[in-house]
This record gives sequence, C-alpha cells and structure tokens, in this order.
Amino acid sequence: MTTERSKPLTYSDYLAIDELLGLQRPRSEEHDEILFIVIHQVYELWFKQVIHELEHMQRSLEEGDDPAVLSTLKRILTILKTLVAQVDVLETMTPMSFAAFRDRLESGSGFQSLQFRVLEFMLGHRTREMIAHHGEGPGSTRLEALLAEPAVWDSFLAYLARKGHSVPPEALGRDISEAVGESAQIQDMLVGVYADHPVESMVCERLLDLDEGLQEWRYRHVKMVERTIGQKQGTGGSSGAEYLRSTLFRPVFPDLWAIRSRL
Repeated sequence: MTTERSKPLTYSDYLAIDELLGLQRPRSEEHDEILFIVIHQVYELWFKQVIHELEHMQRSLEEGDDPAVLSTLKRILTILKTLVAQVDVLETMTPMSFAAFRDRLESGSGFQSLQFRVLEFMLGHRTREMIAHHGEGPGSTRLEALLAEPAVWDSFLAYLARKGHSVPPEALGRDISEAVGESAQIQDMLVGVYADHPVESMVCERLLDLDEGLQEWRYRHVKMVERTIGQKQGTGGSSGAEYLRSTLFRPVFPDLWAIRSRL
C-alpha cells in the first residue's frame, strides 16, 4: 500500500505569503494608502516581536542569566532603531496625499494599538484609565491581566536582589499594578552597583538605552504627525500631536536617569 507523499514545505507556505499579501485592504484608490497600511502593519509585527523579547528578557532577569539579558536587550534596541528609521519612509507621504484618504480611516487611530499598550504596560507605564480606552473585550482583559504581572523594572529589581544587592523590601513588594515611580533608596543602591559591579552596571546601561530608544521613537512619531496633519484633531477623536507631545520625556526607568549626576 502506498501513501501520497506530503507536499514539500515552501518559502511561501512557511511564511504564509499569500495570506500576508492579502492583508492590505485599502478603502480608497489613493496611491499612498497602501504605504500607510504596510507601514502600520509592519509596526504591529515589530511590536509583537518586542513583546516576545521583553517576556524572554524578564525571565532571564529573574533567573540571573546575564548573557541572555544583554543579548536580548541588544536585539530590542536594534528593533527600536528600525522602528525609528521607518518614520523616514512614512514621511515620504505628503500632507495632501494623506488627506486624500484620511477620512476613510473613520474612527481608526494608532492610539487604539493594543500591542503598543501592552508594551507600555510591560515597561511600567500602566494605569487602569488606559484600559478603559480599549472597551470591553479581549484587549482590556489582556491589559487587566498585565496589572497582576511584574513590570520589567520589577524583574530588574528581582535580578539585583538575586545578585546580592540590597534592594529595599518595599520596592520588591510594591503594588505592581501601579506605574513605576522614583525611589531615593533604589537610587542609592544603583550608585553602588555602578561603582563596583561592571556586569550589573552594563545591564543598567542597556536598560537606559531601551528607555532612550523608546523616547526617540516617540519624538520621531510626534514630529511625523505634526508634519503630516499639523494641529488637526487626530483620527478616532484623539487630540493628535497634542496628545503625543504629552507622552514625550516620560522615562520608564526614572531611577536610572535620576542618578546620572552622581556617577
């Protein structure tokens, strides 16, 4: 009895190319709408990868695996540079070409990106008010679940405690559903880490790079929006550039910035 041989796996099958290329569905005949869709879909794919890497990095921190932590941070930082560079492509679209199809977006807005909100929650920017913007459903359920999980900073503090550093007990036992704030005690400890522990201080520096990279992406995003729509209201009823400007210069790891003048 013979059996039919299975079809060899192809590049197209493995990457689901046909499905992937069918996901761009413009709502107008405007030339630049495809660019707008592709760029934002690629952003969402990169957000998915960054979330995947952050999950791995948190596990590595809690296990005290220095090489895995540093290599994962390097990958995340490289992805962030790619996200910033993609703004250059989007800025080839003029205000007039965007205006030609903008009304087709209706209530759709980048403010509604669940994955970017997940990324923010993982990094420590987490409030229940932000969950409300995602309404009822799987998105808000996912964000609610993240409030019960440690942020990256909490995993970092657990890493330092595992390495024998004197992390304040109240920091290790903080309410993880709240946003990460500053702590004078943690800052004192971090100054000592930088002075005497080169590996841990390298992890600190890469986390600072991550924070700076995220702020750089926010800045480029704001300037791109200002360049494209000026002070117009954003799609979906958001305040557009005004809201985005309010997110600038908000560090996710404030203690690492606070100690710079002491190093």
